[in-house]
Amino acid sequence: MRKLLLLPFAVICFSCSKKTTTGGGGGPVTPPVPVTPLITLPQGWKYNTTYSTGLPNGIQVFSFDSVYNGKFTKAFCLTYDSKLDRFEFKPVLSATAKTPMNFFSQETGVTYACINGGYFGGNSSYSLVKYNNTVSSPNIKSVNRTYNGTSTPYYTTRAAFGVSNTGVPSVAWVYSIGAGNDNIYSYPLPSPNAEGSAPQPVPDAAFPAGGASWPPVSAIGGSPMLIKDGSINIADVQELININNTTSRPRSAIGYNANGIGMLLAVEGDNTTAGYNGINLSELANMLQSLSCTHAINLDGGGSTSLVIANRLTVRPGDNGTERPVVSALLIKQK
Repeated sequence: MRKLLLLPFAVICFSCSKKTTTGGGGGPVTPPVPVTPLITLPQGWKYNTTYSTGLPNGIQVFSFDSVYNGKFTKAFCLTYDSKLDRFEFKPVLSATAKTPMNFFSQETGVTYACINGGYFGGNSSYSLVKYNNTVSSPNIKSVNRTYNGTSTPYYTTRAAFGVSNTGVPSVAWVYSIGAGNDNIYSYPLPSPNAEGSAPQPVPDAAFPAGGASWPPVSAIGGSPMLIKDGSINIADVQELININNTTSRPRSAIGYNANGIGMLLAVEGDNTTAGYNGINLSELANMLQSLSCTHAINLDGGGSTSLVIANRLTVRPGDNGTERPVVSALLIKQK
């Protein structure tokens, strides 16, 4: 039986320098030098040398394999400095479902990481996929829920993460207004829908209040919002998303902090053999906030959760160790 072992917190991160000394065997020895983390590291998080090796300056990988909120948890967080004009944020959509590893290996150019995207069914995406001002899939415009005993459409404003043409990140509740998908509006608060209540009007330029055209050139959608403006704000009720929200499952998320450091987070789950059951949405939001994240959205989780770094899987996929094919993913590449 696995035992809880709580150790004093220490984070020591090393990389290699060019200065060498002579070891006992007469060969050169490269002394370690400290690595300055791009983000705040709470207890249990460590710089992961294995996954960070070979990545350029401005990208770092951190991992957690300890007890979180009373349960064994494994997680990986890839961070990148969006202020550096060397990284490309590329959401991708496939006509047929394929694994994040396939998305990674089939991408041309230098690719650093790939994480699964938003929700989907069959070969159709229910979440926003936008790249270089081209929308290949909008966030779903309506979902049906039972109201007064009848299946009724609700017009939800769901979360999305986007970047400007200079890489500046943002999150928002968005809706593609009008007949097409290109006119994406963002809102400071989600449309106040709730299951069991009368559906709100179709979002437009005037409703919800404060709407404005959303400027990001590339974006990936998900649901729900997890953190907004530094505060945990899980909008699952308004976004009408209830998929194992309170149970321990694999989780995927994307966010950024006040310094513009982007974060791709994957939490292992559904691995009862190793004791990693995963975490719930509230724990996910708190984990991100502990990593200094100020804005974040949830991506598809469960068996869809997969984070590939440098052509290697990080967390064990929840479908008995086999990656689930998905229709959308996010790539972090060399520009």
